Amino acid sequence: MKIQDLLNKDVMLLDLQATTKEAVIDEMVSKLTEKGIVTDFDTFKAGIMNREAQTSTGLGDGIAMPHSKNAAVKEATVLFAKSNKGVDYEALDGAPVDLFFMIAAPDGANDTHLAALAELSQYLLKDGFADKLRQVSTPDDVIALFNQTEEEKKEEAPAAPAADNQEFIVAVTACTTGIAHTYMAEEALKKQAAEMGVGIKVETNGASGIGNKLTADDIKRAKGVIVAADKAVEMDRFDGKPLISRPVAEGIKKPEELINAILNDKADTYTAADSPSGSSQAAESEKAGLGGAFYKHLMSGVSQMLPFVIGGGIAIALAFLIDNLMGVPKDQLSNLGSYHEVASLFKNVGNAAFEFMLPVLAGYIAYSIAEKPGLVAGFVAGFIAKSGLAFGKVPFASGGKESLALVGIPSGFLGALVGGFLAGGVILLLKKLLTGLPRSLEGVKSILLYPLLGVLVTGFLMLFVNIPMASINTALNSFLENLSGSSAVLMGLLVGGMMAVDMGGPVNKAAYVFGTGTLAATVSSGGSVVMASVMAGGMVPPLAVFVATLLFKDKFTKEERDSGLTNIVMGLSFITEGAIPFGAADPARAIPSFIVGSALTGALVGLSGIKLMAPHGGIFVIALTSNALLYLLYILIGAVVSGILFGMLRKAK
Repeated sequence: MKIQDLLNKDVMLLDLQATTKEAVIDEMVSKLTEKGIVTDFDTFKAGIMNREAQTSTGLGDGIAMPHSKNAAVKEATVLFAKSNKGVDYEALDGAPVDLFFMIAAPDGANDTHLAALAELSQYLLKDGFADKLRQVSTPDDVIALFNQTEEEKKEEAPAAPAADNQEFIVAVTACTTGIAHTYMAEEALKKQAAEMGVGIKVETNGASGIGNKLTADDIKRAKGVIVAADKAVEMDRFDGKPLISRPVAEGIKKPEELINAILNDKADTYTAADSPSGSSQAAESEKAGLGGAFYKHLMSGVSQMLPFVIGGGIAIALAFLIDNLMGVPKDQLSNLGSYHEVASLFKNVGNAAFEFMLPVLAGYIAYSIAEKPGLVAGFVAGFIAKSGLAFGKVPFASGGKESLALVGIPSGFLGALVGGFLAGGVILLLKKLLTGLPRSLEGVKSILLYPLLGVLVTGFLMLFVNIPMASINTALNSFLENLSGSSAVLMGLLVGGMMAVDMGGPVNKAAYVFGTGTLAATVSSGGSVVMASVMAGGMVPPLAVFVATLLFKDKFTKEERDSGLTNIVMGLSFITEGAIPFGAADPARAIPSFIVGSALTGALVGLSGIKLMAPHGGIFVIALTSNALLYLLYILIGAVVSGILFGMLRKAK
């Protein structure tokens, strides 16, 4: 498949009217929706905005490639759009953007469209190609330009093989979605290396898997390694090589600087045992100190755990809902959720998902710290935290003295969290201790020694860790179960306000993780007040944007007012990120306004003791709250308060 096969002439926009980033996105998504390529505007836009929240897809030189692999997409399509004015798109170089390629990929897409997207990056980085695109006036001109450039590429002489005395380097590129930036960085590095007379081989870690994989011989021959990645890549293979690790954006914008760092011996020698996480994220975390590293590893575990929490939690919550609707005798209320056969089925399925929750959390925290060897030790630590296996003192059967024996005291979420970091640390220690083994035993280390010793050491240590963690977990759950009055208000105020601080960033995620951590222990008793406060607080900012744009129309542009309408769906769906563009554009006024309303809503939910049995879903799981009408009223109050505050503080356009 060629890129021309994905460029749809019917959706091209050769005179974009929008003048702001979100308005441009709205205009392009509207076109895709209008032509039936995207089936749901809000779902697809949410995917695009979530990608933009990670890092701007404005690549520089006036080019942007917003993209999403999304369930709302019917067929893989690339929308080309051109602005005659230029748009402030928060591009990596800070310059206005006038050329846009919006990539819409369906969830179940095969790999052919990804190959075409990789090809697109080759065109865009070709000298003079972007300038020619700026001159086109019809969709046919666009296709003709790509066809003409393709013919020119065929006529170009193939690159000569690297000379024996030529410097040779290797590189790995990867972005979070594996669609655009991965291949743009690949092409930028290859183009720059060719200009400098340097041989290079670039491995891509894209959505279709690993492309052009580096061999052991490639790595051995290379003078050094460039890792331009925003996610973890396989790093142990680079042990002992000079290596520089940077975000994928620097691979696109600073290829010469990265290549020169290797050629001029400015890269540090990589040691697998010392730098296990193997991505530019790790490098950035180190710059941010221990706090940044802790957050990165924690979120690696949480992101893998959440699907189990969401799937299992909602399945269990539906079991209670079904029993409530079908009716349960008063003398059988202890069996609520499993009284009727159909309800029991939902609950058993949900419980099965919940069984994996803590092992997955601990396993992927350890994986983030120590890569594959950490995974099995982390899973074991999480399972021990769930099962509660621990050394404790128990009396002899005949009474009298106590004896040390294995007991079952589950330590829950906190035990799994500590266990994940413990497992990762154990593997790092083992890597250091086993560095002196002969090279001939390298394979044995990965296959036998790391898994065996990691499981044994981590498992044994968890037998002691479980006791104090279980005590803390029990005390915390007791506190949460007894929340009422001022303590519940304070808790709701805190977590609700945190959801609005950075709307999807570390503070928001910390509150959300805390809320989901309380769910497992409370879902059987009707749900968690903390989770209810978290979700309600997170729904307020997008809804507040709508209120502000509705009541203070003179203070917002038409594009912003249109965006305010989409924030209704964002807010009701518990997608706090919908308010990010407004918070980013006017943080001094927007963010404090959002915090006030979210905190107020969280406090009201806590005061009323409203419980929630689902970790996500917004209005779609409203039936799983203990008081749906009051819950909606509190969200409305917070949204109105925040919206009025934001509107009053904002300056007129």
